[in-house]
Amino acid sequence: MREPYILGLSDSHDGSACLLHGERLLFAVKEERLTRRKHQRISAGALCGSIVYCLNAAGITIEQIDLVVVCVQGRSRAPRHDIRQNRLLGPLAAARKVRWIPHHAAHAVSAFALSGFSEAAVLVVDGIGSSVEDLWDSEKAVARGPDEMSFETISSYMASGTRLEPVHKILSPKSASSAMEGPGLFHFGSLGLMYSAVAKLTFEKGTESGKVMGLAPFGRPVFPPSAFFDIEGDDFHFHPTVPDLFPSIPAWPKQAERHQDLACSVQGALEVGVLHLAKNLRARTAARYLCYSGGVALNGVANEKLLREAGFEDIFIVAAADDSGCAIGAAYWGLWQLGGHHPKQRLLADSFGRLYDRQSVCNAASITPGVRLLPIASESREAVDRILDGQYIGFFNGGSELGPRALGQRSILCDPRGAHRKDELNERIKKRESFRPFAPAILSEHARDWFDLALDNNDSPFMLRVSPFHPEKQKLVPAVVHVDGTGRLQTVNAENNPSLHAVINEFYRRTRVPLLLNTSFNGKNEPIVETPKHALDCMLAIGLDAVIFPGYVAIPVR
Repeated sequence: MREPYILGLSDSHDGSACLLHGERLLFAVKEERLTRRKHQRISAGALCGSIVYCLNAAGITIEQIDLVVVCVQGRSRAPRHDIRQNRLLGPLAAARKVRWIPHHAAHAVSAFALSGFSEAAVLVVDGIGSSVEDLWDSEKAVARGPDEMSFETISSYMASGTRLEPVHKILSPKSASSAMEGPGLFHFGSLGLMYSAVAKLTFEKGTESGKVMGLAPFGRPVFPPSAFFDIEGDDFHFHPTVPDLFPSIPAWPKQAERHQDLACSVQGALEVGVLHLAKNLRARTAARYLCYSGGVALNGVANEKLLREAGFEDIFIVAAADDSGCAIGAAYWGLWQLGGHHPKQRLLADSFGRLYDRQSVCNAASITPGVRLLPIASESREAVDRILDGQYIGFFNGGSELGPRALGQRSILCDPRGAHRKDELNERIKKRESFRPFAPAILSEHARDWFDLALDNNDSPFMLRVSPFHPEKQKLVPAVVHVDGTGRLQTVNAENNPSLHAVINEFYRRTRVPLLLNTSFNGKNEPIVETPKHALDCMLAIGLDAVIFPGYVAIPVR
């Protein structure tokens, strides 16, 4: 029997497409990687580049697609989501080969399908998801919230095999986010919007939640969690107390202490809220394992607290926990509808972009003025030679990551041993706030020697944990130690990430330090690079010393 081709779409502010062939995830890409516009939306009613990208990478046509599954953040019945208007997908809609999945359900399936668990509880926490009208009847039956004009914000499920059973759902009114464009700290109605409100106030964009997490350790928890919300059983009641104290305030870095204290306070509140949800789900279901997704699952500090205190034997957090991962969830749910099976293997690598061969690299270099391309015998030796020479290098290898973290496919690497590296990267190259930390990418076999890790879990392949360094190790790698003595940890395994592992292992062989500084390969306010041409243009624009490609090194001609 022929394995079906299934296309999953995430119609949201992190628009993406995913292509399955049976249980195998072939390709997945964010629209922003192609358009070069961060948080690029797609809509089911319009042609988008990420669909064409997946089809071309697989060498198939749209006629070979057996099913399209669409996930919409918001209301799917809005005119822009009318798939019949899409000249590529319209014929599939006419042939009844299109289905729709609610937003949180897609998040849940994305985490469970890639977890390797045969059964698990699933938690989804974000800003807002689907409207009530788009939820399954089984979800409406367990939903708690204001009215029929509301949106899902927190959901829990039990997953087993190819079944997803809703356990609990919290709804919030759309009005909870209606003030996002106004001044001051807007009133929020969900954990995700609570955090986004602080991001917007402090950094002028609600999408800058990662900055809030980085700023939090510099402040004091002047507002307790009870100032943000009360919890009654499984329900959250959000307060206007803190928003009313910030009707207007200049953005960071003005009034820095107030922003730092607010960031610290909202981080503490988020941790209390998420931990409560996980503990309640554990008590309600008696599940041994937890899968976790949604934008809030990108908060590595809260994730570490879950691992330590939630009571589950193991927790799987999907790499693309943001909305881009909903394309994966949509596709796997479509597979289940066609009688497909639940994958048995846990995903340990996020590398679903297409491959670019050596000729593509040569072609890109030939049309990029100011670049010299040289052949090399060993990527790892070339990379480490340059890193030990004090250089900042781009590392371009394999298919790009779908999730928001650069994991060695599209990374900037440098020596973590000099404290000045952090300041140079932030100020000269990345051109971002001086407080922001960088990630330590460490050989997985050495992780416990350097970090105080929760449970017996040494794994953090997707850079979604913030773990404490052992005190005696901090002074050895100051460029990747945050102000509170932690690092946003990425563990690197030889089997699942061989190219990056080879580079770090070479660095370890020559320095006895088993980790490197790893940050995303992009300039300020730009998406991470996708193609060799993007990488070369970025190198020249931000002042990198070189880019390592398979078989080549590119250097600027100055």
